[in-house]
Amino acid sequence: MSEDERKPLLSIQSDGDDREELPTISSGYSSIPKSSSQNGILNSRSGSSLSSLPRNASYGEGSSPGQSPSPRKLSKASINDVPQKTRKPFHYSPSVTSLNRAQTIEDQNAAATYNRHRYYSKLTPPDDTTLRIPDHMIPTSFFLLLPIRKTEGKQSSIITIFSIWNTMMGTSLLSMPWAVGEAGLVLGIIILITMAGLTLYTCYRVVKSVDNFHKPGEILEFSDVCRHYLGKWGEYCSVFFSLSALLGAMIVYWVLLSNFLFHTVKYIYEDVNHINMSAAINVTKGAICPHPRHPPIDPTVHTNNSLPVITSFMSQSLVVMVNNSNGTIHNTTDGNEALFNKVWQQTLTVPFFLVLILGPLLNFKSPTFFTKFNALGTVCVAYIIAFVSIKASQWGINVDFTPNTRLYVPKAREYFPALTGTLALAYFIHNCVLSIIRNQKKPENNGRDLSIAYVLVALTYTFVGVVFYISFPLTKDCIESNLLDNFPSGDILAFVARICLLFQMITVFPLLIYIFRLQLMHTLFGAVYPGLLHVLVLNLLVLALCVIFAIFLPKIGTIIRFSGAFCGLAYIFTLPCLVYLLYLRQQGRLRWPTLVLHSTIIVLGCANFFGQFAIINSE
Repeated sequence: MSEDERKPLLSIQSDGDDREELPTISSGYSSIPKSSSQNGILNSRSGSSLSSLPRNASYGEGSSPGQSPSPRKLSKASINDVPQKTRKPFHYSPSVTSLNRAQTIEDQNAAATYNRHRYYSKLTPPDDTTLRIPDHMIPTSFFLLLPIRKTEGKQSSIITIFSIWNTMMGTSLLSMPWAVGEAGLVLGIIILITMAGLTLYTCYRVVKSVDNFHKPGEILEFSDVCRHYLGKWGEYCSVFFSLSALLGAMIVYWVLLSNFLFHTVKYIYEDVNHINMSAAINVTKGAICPHPRHPPIDPTVHTNNSLPVITSFMSQSLVVMVNNSNGTIHNTTDGNEALFNKVWQQTLTVPFFLVLILGPLLNFKSPTFFTKFNALGTVCVAYIIAFVSIKASQWGINVDFTPNTRLYVPKAREYFPALTGTLALAYFIHNCVLSIIRNQKKPENNGRDLSIAYVLVALTYTFVGVVFYISFPLTKDCIESNLLDNFPSGDILAFVARICLLFQMITVFPLLIYIFRLQLMHTLFGAVYPGLLHVLVLNLLVLALCVIFAIFLPKIGTIIRFSGAFCGLAYIFTLPCLVYLLYLRQQGRLRWPTLVLHSTIIVLGCANFFGQFAIINSE
């Protein structure tokens, strides 16, 4: 039907020159109110309910198949004479003329739909209208297709790259020098690059997985992809490991928050009271060794006219000074200082004080207020990079490849699983990468932007980890899993870093627990906020777990590597590879080299997880 022939069908006149326009949409079929159908509007007066009209037929009387359709005026009497049981105005033409010419896709679809309705209508008794062809079905030719502007994302590639980089820059940055030291300098650099490439590939597989069955306007997450290919257990598995990653991040945040809050308050207390409770600590070029794993090799390094006794002040209630002349120990604290050290202890009291600060902030229904401070995370990361650069410029290069020397730097060590486990969490963005790239202006650049972001992340981790490690002026075994622990509370640059990270983590922790609550509650109860009681119970359980770790296992390196290896086993190494292999098998394109490659990636994930148990005492 030509455009001129179609236009008169867009309106039907009745008495009084009132017009009713048909709905204008872009789909093939639609629905109109059944009352209109019963009043005779848009219905044929043919007696058979399964008959059809030629494609160019008119719904007015006196029109022949070869004539152009014209509007038909309906009187009130004629409208009332229409029987209640009317045929549907389904437009399908199996005419001889139509059969002689090649049918279009539209004709084929119309014929298939019509025959399907006829088949369904014959499955039931004559008096049952359940599967009868509905009266309100109207043909596609009744619709005028309007141009609709395609909705495009407004996020540029620069924003996408920066968002991915900023999201991955987390607490693992503070543990990178320690992790590099566990693997050795040369092997550590190799692992940093290899893990970046491996996690980039599996993350790319996550991004491409939604393209295989994505429908316009539909919002998909990787858990939906897992449900499509692996069933319900695949969806639950992806949600479980995503929640595990969030829980591990919250535990690490709580341990670091306790650390930063302890040192911040301690610095303010010392500054206000004009005392230095860290005077007995052996400080070399501004660095300390709070938890030495080996006796000091060089006995000549000491300050403050004290013997080279290295004392951990992190959880001590008293500060001691060893006199050079007679070796007697003097208590340098008075009553107030002793009371402060008793009340303010990093691993005994500070985690509970933190509950009083953060507890009331965790029950909000919406995290909108906290999202306004996202830029603070970027500022903190930039400051950490500048902090490491300044300290490295002051210290210089302190590397010696000769064994049994104070500055000995091994090229490779057997504790390298500590680095692979840490990097599994450091490079982990697989559970939220689809949300970041969803508004991409040019989706065809997703692979390129993701690769650039991973390169920038790898360069950042490598810079902080390697530069701090090779420039650290003490024995490399003194490097802590939190690099700020290698500086006393009185270090002004370290104090600024701690207070910046403290405020940043205070704003991020409610976001983490909100995302955790959203995924868990939606999976269990089908609602984001099922009730205040549910939220309170969940928050208490999460806080109790965080406090337990902050008291009994305040080692963020151990927590990060186990959490990263456990979550990475499923979300980085296994699920993306399984989904891709199942997709190739459905397409009939699965080949044995691809199967071997992706099976090897899964085996590496398993080895990474079980390797963490072989180095329990590495920290």
